[in-house]
Amino acid sequence: MDDLPRDPFADDPDDPAEALGGFDDGEPLLTPAERDEAITDLADVEVFRSLLEPRGVRGLVLDCPECGEQHYFDWELLRGNLRQMIDKGQPQVHEPAFQPDPANYVTWEYARGYVDGVIDAEERH
Repeated sequence: MDDLPRDPFADDPDDPAEALGGFDDGEPLLTPAERDEAITDLADVEVFRSLLEPRGVRGLVLDCPECGEQHYFDWELLRGNLRQMIDKGQPQVHEPAFQPDPANYVTWEYARGYVDGVIDAEERH
């Protein structure tokens, strides 16, 4: 069973992504270094989620370099995007969060700092 959300344009003859053209199946879309980075990011997301979700954090907020806005990703969407990048070499199609409450999301840097703080506290005991 695939854990990715269904493409909303699957089987649609008027899929707007068709205008972008296809990808050469013989050519990897990620370099080995980019794939390794995505694998590391997926592991980080799993740790972030395990520590932050019980505290009410629903996911991460990321700055989009393309549009300059912040995008809110829940844990499952983050996980799905990274799995898609690792498995297929490209991000999945997804709907943006609908009116997310910014108080329920943290930045990657905050999540990393939180994890580092937990590790430091455990090492002291």
